[in-house]
Amino acid sequence: MMLIAVRHGETEWNVEHREIGQLDSRLTDRGIRQAEAIGQRLSSLTIDRFYCSDLGRAVQTSEIIASYLPGVKFQLDAGLRERHMGEFQGLTWDEIRQRYPEREREYSRNGFFEFVPGGESAHERVDRSVRTFTSFAEKHPGQTVLAVTHSGILTGFFEYVLGVPYEHGPRFNKQNASFNAFEYVGSGWRLLTWNDVSHLSHL
Repeated sequence: MMLIAVRHGETEWNVEHREIGQLDSRLTDRGIRQAEAIGQRLSSLTIDRFYCSDLGRAVQTSEIIASYLPGVKFQLDAGLRERHMGEFQGLTWDEIRQRYPEREREYSRNGFFEFVPGGESAHERVDRSVRTFTSFAEKHPGQTVLAVTHSGILTGFFEYVLGVPYEHGPRFNKQNASFNAFEYVGSGWRLLTWNDVSHLSHL
């Protein structure tokens, strides 16, 4: 089974460096153009199944992509949601440092492992990404599955597939509207393509 995992297009809060988590933010004009570009790229492939996070920015991206894939409809899946960032959601990192200085320092040291206050831990994020993508593989053997999701879910799955320690995941880019491909063989995953944004060169 082939999994093509796409991060949603750029949002207004991405530009503001605001922690979105499971809140929402509309795509920017650039984000819309990014979604159109990845849609054009995907139109040359045979997509058997199309899943999408149920958060608005992923849905908006998927609606644009679907316009390039005649006859292919997307299905919402809450397992593809971004990591819940608890009390940090909706705030810039400057605001987080001002409002929660001790928690921000703790997150800087341990945030990729422990719970964000009111949110998810990195372990939960990784477990959810693996559980969700593996369920797609088991339901659709031999097919190509497209999933529109978020940076955190991509990071968690990438860490799992390559055996990368949690604290190193942020060292790898996860750009908006990037093309990422994985293959499920037997009972295991392998990475084929990571953070390919060649289709965005004109932007």
